[in-house]
Amino acid sequence: MSRAIEAGELLAISLEESAQASLFPEVRLCLAGEQGAVVVSGAHAEELLARTVREGRFAAHEVKKLLRTVYPPDSGEPARIEDADVRRARFFDVALAAYALNSSARAYELGALVETYCEGALPEEKDEDRQLVMQARAIQALVGPLRRALEADGTLDAYERIDVPLVAVLAIIERTGAAIDTDRLEALGRETGASVDELRARIIELAGEDFNVDSPKQLGHILFEVIGLTPRKKNQRGYSTDASVLKELAKEHELPGLVLRYRELAKIKSTYIDALPRLRGADGRVHTTFNETVTTTGRLSSSDPNLQNIPVRTDFGRQIRACFVPLAPGEVFLSADYSQIELRLLAHLSGDEGLIEAFCSGEDFHAKTASRVFGLPVEDITPELRSRAKAVNFGIVYGQQAFGLAQSLDIPFGEAKEMIDRYFQAYPGVRTYLDETVAQAKREGFAITMFGRKRHIPELRASNANTRAFGERTAMNHPMQGSAADIIKLAMTEVDRRLAEGGFKAKLLLQVHDELDFSVPEDEVEAVAALAKEVMENTAELKVPLIADVSWGGNWAEAH
Repeated sequence: MSRAIEAGELLAISLEESAQASLFPEVRLCLAGEQGAVVVSGAHAEELLARTVREGRFAAHEVKKLLRTVYPPDSGEPARIEDADVRRARFFDVALAAYALNSSARAYELGALVETYCEGALPEEKDEDRQLVMQARAIQALVGPLRRALEADGTLDAYERIDVPLVAVLAIIERTGAAIDTDRLEALGRETGASVDELRARIIELAGEDFNVDSPKQLGHILFEVIGLTPRKKNQRGYSTDASVLKELAKEHELPGLVLRYRELAKIKSTYIDALPRLRGADGRVHTTFNETVTTTGRLSSSDPNLQNIPVRTDFGRQIRACFVPLAPGEVFLSADYSQIELRLLAHLSGDEGLIEAFCSGEDFHAKTASRVFGLPVEDITPELRSRAKAVNFGIVYGQQAFGLAQSLDIPFGEAKEMIDRYFQAYPGVRTYLDETVAQAKREGFAITMFGRKRHIPELRASNANTRAFGERTAMNHPMQGSAADIIKLAMTEVDRRLAEGGFKAKLLLQVHDELDFSVPEDEVEAVAALAKEVMENTAELKVPLIADVSWGGNWAEAH
C-alpha cells in the first residue's frame, strides 16, 4: 500500500473497533486499492491510517468518525496526526456526499447507500476480515456513482467547497473541547435542586393531594378530575399534558404554569447541570459531537452533549452559559453572532426594495417594519408594536401562517391575518418571491440555497393537505435557512484557516447556529475580534449589509 499512497491513488478505508477480553479495544483497518486490499490491526492499523491521512488520498464512510482513531476528540489523549494534517487531508466521504444529494434521506448507512447508488446489496460476511474488505470495496464502488450524481445534480460545488473542508474544522473543534467551571456549576445545581423541590411542594399543595409530578397520567388526573379544568386534547395514554396544553391551562389556574417551570428546571438540571461534569474528558473539558448529516436544513447539530440547545433568552439559560469559561487563565470568551441573517437573506433573495431599504437605512429593522405595517412614524412605535412586527418578520421567514402567528402572539386569528396582509402590502416583493419559490419547488421537487444546496421536498406532492402545507412552508424557508447554514459553515472554515495561518493561539470552541465562540488570549482579543467580524461579514455578497456582532467577557454569558 505504500506505493499506492505515494502515487496518490484513492484508497478506500473501512475500520472497526472490536472489544477484546481486556478493557482496551483493538482497531482493525482495511485499506483497499486498485491492486488489492490489506487488513491490519492494532498499532500497525493506527500507523497506516495516520500515514494515509497525512500523505494519501482516501475514501471512507463518515470521515470525521474515522479520524477519531488517530485524532481523538479529547486533547488529553495522544494523537498520531497534527491539526495541520487534519486540515490537509484529501478524502471523499460517501455519507457526506449522499447527504449533500438528499438531506431528507432517512439514513446514510453504508448498506443503504449501496442499494441506492449501486443498485445492489452489501453482503454479510461471517469472517470479520472479509466483512471489512467487503465494506471497503463497497466504499470504493460508491465513489464514482456519488461523484457523478453530485455533478448531475449541480451539488458538487457545495459538497467540495462547504461540506468537505468543514470536516477538519469540526474534528479540531471536537478535540479542543469546551472548558466548564465545575464549582460554579455545582453551586448552580444546589440552587436549582432547591428550586425544583420548592416547585414540586407548591404544585402538590395546590393539587390538595400527594402525587408524582413527573407522571403525565397522575398530572392529568389532578388537572382534569381533581381541579376540574377542561381537557384540551387526548393521546393514547389519556389526557394530554404537553407544553402547549399546559400553556393554555395556565391562563385559568396557577398549577399548570408551575408544572411548566418545574419541567424546564428539572430537564436542564439533569441534561446540563448534573451531566456536564460527568462528561468531561481526560483534559477536563466537555467534548460535543457536531453532526453534518442529521438536519434536513443543512444546519449542524450537536450531541453528547447537545451544546446548541442551552436556552439563551432565559435567565436560567444564561446561568448555565456562565459556567462555560475560556480554556486557560489569561484568556477571554469571545462570541461572534450574525445579526438577523435569515431576514437579510430574505431581503437579498426577494429583492424587495422596501425590505432592502429598511436594512440599508441603519435604523432599527423591526421598528421600521412596524412603522410600515401599522402606518405610524417610527418614533411612535411602542415596544409592543415592535415586538409584534418582530414576530411577523421571523414568522414570514419560517412560512408561518395567521393561525401560528395568532398562537405565538396570543391574539385573535383575524388580527393576525390582518398583520400578515399588511406586511405583504408593505413588502410586496416578498409575497411575489415566496409564491414563485413555492411554485418552482412544486415543479422541480426541491428548494435550493444561494450556494446550490438542494432540499428535496416530496411533501409538496402529498395528497394530504396538511402535509402539502408543510412542504410549502419548507420550500419558503429553505432558501433562507439553508443559505444561512452554508454561510456560517464557510465562515467557520475561513476563520479556522486565518487563525492557523496567522499563528494565533485563539481556539474556535463552538458553533451555535449563527454564532461562533472562541477562547482567546487577552493580547489577541482585538485582532481575533476584527478577523472574525471581517470574515463573517464578507463570506457572502448580499444586497444588504451582512452584520456580525462581536463581544467578549469572562464566560459565555458575559460574551453576549
